[in-house]
Amino acid sequence: MTTTYAALLRGINVGGSKKVPMADLRTLMEGLGHDGVRSYLQSGQAVFTADHGDEESLAAELAAAIEKRFGFAVDVIVRDHAYLRAIAESCPFPAAELEPKQLHVTYFSTPVAPDRYEEIDQAAYLPEEFRLGDRALYLYAPNGLGRSKLAELLSKPRLNKGLIATSRNWNTVVKLVEMTGA
Repeated sequence: MTTTYAALLRGINVGGSKKVPMADLRTLMEGLGHDGVRSYLQSGQAVFTADHGDEESLAAELAAAIEKRFGFAVDVIVRDHAYLRAIAESCPFPAAELEPKQLHVTYFSTPVAPDRYEEIDQAAYLPEEFRLGDRALYLYAPNGLGRSKLAELLSKPRLNKGLIATSRNWNTVVKLVEMTGA
């Protein structure tokens, strides 16, 4: 059975030395036997179909191939259409009423227990807020991510120890649902 997935690459093409041209990424993924490979923007997401593997093995396979081809390690999360749709539908914030730059989802490699964030005094960051979902964290940042003190805190390595975590704005969240559902 063929399944449609999105691969989320962390930290590429956003400055620094981790440059992965999307055309090269598509070719690399096709070389791994994936079909229907399409990329979205330049910031590290690609949609593909596969008839083998699961999310974890596909992510590991792609990460290894990227390191071999480009010479640096990249964290990769792979999620299927059903999961991506469920994340969009389960948003605890009124997404339709917000500007897409105000809402973000951080996808995690594994489930995250709420006690990981229990030391955060959410009231101190209002009107910014976050909520946990299924291997995801929803962040409402009314002034955008770049000005968010809560986003800065949530990205601290000590809070994300042992996880792969990569964030996407709401436009990208919705687009990946559309692309994997087509």
